Amino acid sequence: MSQIHQQASLPGCPSCEEPLESGDLFCGACGYDLSAVPAPPGDRPTVAITAPAQRVAASAAGPVEWPTASGTDSSDLPAPTHRPADLPGVDSGGKPLPTAERAAVRFDEPGGAAPEGTDGSSGDFELAAPDPRTVEHATAGGSAAGAKVCVACRSGQVDPDGYCENCGHAQPRERDHMEQELGSVAAVSDRGLRHHRNEDSFAVSCTALPDGSPAVVAVVCDGVSSASRPDEASAAAASAANEALLESLPLGTHPQQAMHEAILAASEAVNALAQDPGQALEHDQHRHQNAPACTLVGAIMAGGLLVVGWVGDSRVYWVPEDRANPPARLTEDDSWAAQMVAAGLMNEAEAYADERAHAITGWLGADAYELEPHTASFKPDRPGLVVVCTDGLWNYAEAAAEMAAAVPADAYERPLHGAQVLVGHALDGGGHDNVTVALLPFAVAAPGAGSA
Repeated sequence: MSQIHQQASLPGCPSCEEPLESGDLFCGACGYDLSAVPAPPGDRPTVAITAPAQRVAASAAGPVEWPTASGTDSSDLPAPTHRPADLPGVDSGGKPLPTAERAAVRFDEPGGAAPEGTDGSSGDFELAAPDPRTVEHATAGGSAAGAKVCVACRSGQVDPDGYCENCGHAQPRERDHMEQELGSVAAVSDRGLRHHRNEDSFAVSCTALPDGSPAVVAVVCDGVSSASRPDEASAAAASAANEALLESLPLGTHPQQAMHEAILAASEAVNALAQDPGQALEHDQHRHQNAPACTLVGAIMAGGLLVVGWVGDSRVYWVPEDRANPPARLTEDDSWAAQMVAAGLMNEAEAYADERAHAITGWLGADAYELEPHTASFKPDRPGLVVVCTDGLWNYAEAAAEMAAAVPADAYERPLHGAQVLVGHALDGGGHDNVTVALLPFAVAAPGAGSA
C-alpha cells in the first residue's frame, strides 16, 4: 500500500476540503452550507447479533454458549456490517468497548514509490520466487553444504549479500513470496511487480474452544508505505493479533470481543515500533508523524459464527460455495471514498474514480491518534468461502461479484490453490501493489446434526 501522509484532524468541507471546527455551520473558506450535507446512513441490519459474552476463566470454562443470530438471511448475505456502537459489549476489564471519531487521513496511491527501510522477515513461511506462476520454488540447499542455489540460473551459489556468484542475479527475500496452509485455512502473500519489497504480512492459525470445537483465525496486514518501516509494522500487527486470539479464544471469550482486543494488541505492537531505544521522540518533531503504520483485517470462524474485524481498507468477502447465490462484501473501508458514498455525496463509481478515493481514514500506528476498531458477527446459513485480502488484490476485483468470479471453483476444497490463483489474478492485472489473501472455507452443520 503506497500512502502519502495528510494532516487532517477534523472532517473537511465536502466542497473545498478545508478543515472544519466542531460546530461549524458554514465553511469558513468557501461558505458551503454544512447543514446540507446528509447524515451518513446507518448500517443495514438484517440479522441481529447480541452483545459478546464476558471472558470466562479457563478453570470454569464449560461448553461455549455464545449468543446466536435471531434468524438467517435468505439472500445469502450472512449478516450486515455493524459498527462497534451497534453491538454494545464490554472488554475483558468490564469496560464498554470504546468508539472514537476518525481523526486523520492517509493517501493510497497505487504504484507509488515506497521509502527504503529495513526489511523484516518471518520464519513461518515457505520461500519462493517473486512470481509463483513462472518461477519454481528455490531449493533449500545447494551443491555445497548449506549453500543456496540461484533461482535464476539454478547453478550458481548465493553469496552472503544475496547475489548469485555465477550470474549476479539478486535473490528474492524471504518475504517476497510467502505461502502457508494450516488445516482448512491458507494464505499467500507476494511482493507484486512494482514494489521493491513486500510490506504485507499475515498470520493463520487454529485453536480449540473450551468445548473442544475448533476455531480458525486469519489476520492480514498491509504496511503504509509512506510511513517508516511499514514491513515491520505489518509483521508486528499480524503476529500480535494472532497471539492475542490464540490466548483469548480458548478461554471462552466471545469471538467478537476477542477480535476487538486483538486489534488493540496489534495497535500496541505497532506503536511500540516508534519507541526506538536511545532516541527520544521529543527530540524529533517529525518522527511521530512518520511512525510505522499499517492496516489490519481479520476473520474468526468459531461456534458457527463468522466474526470479522478491521481498521483501514483491507477487506473481507463472502463467496457462497453454491455460486448461484450472491456473494457479499462484509467490511466497509476506512477511506475517503467510503465516507463520500456513506454521506450520499457520490455514488461508488464516482467516489472510487476520484484521485482521493484511496485516502485511508483509519490505520494502526503511533500517529493514528484515535483508534476505532470495527467488528461484526455473522451467522451464515450455508457453506461458503471467506476471502480476507489487502487492496493489492481487491483493486483488481473490487465488487463482490468480481471477487467471486476471480475465485476458482475448487477453492472451497483447495484453499491454498485458490489463494495462489487470486494472487496470480492481481499480478496479471498489473501487480501495482503487494498482494496478500487468506481463504477460510466456512462449513455449516447439516440440519439435525446436533445444532440447536
